[in-house]
Amino acid sequence: MQYILLIRLSPEGIDATLDNPRAPLEAERSVSMPGVSALGIYAVLGQYDFVAIIDAPDNDAAARWSIAFSARIRGEITTMPAVPISHLEGPGDPNRSMESSEPLPGQTSN
Repeated sequence: MQYILLIRLSPEGIDATLDNPRAPLEAERSVSMPGVSALGIYAVLGQYDFVAIIDAPDNDAAARWSIAFSARIRGEITTMPAVPISHLEGPGDPNRSMESSEPLPGQTSN
């Protein structure tokens, strides 16, 4: 299951990122948990500084990863499960696709 993490840096996190623009990537790579993989981190404009996408087996694993990442990046994170659009169709719907959403750049479809 994929999760979207909306990240807002603390003042210390902003300073760390200004000193080392690779700090968010280094923080992402330093968090290692069985079954959880980081699919990407992106700088964004607006009320958040970064968006990360992870793949985790369940909410508990995603929450543990999010907490560990938050401590390393020095920021506040909102973590949301991402449900593929095809999963919103009814289970008995003959048009229901078992495909997930389009794969992310660099990813293969399931």
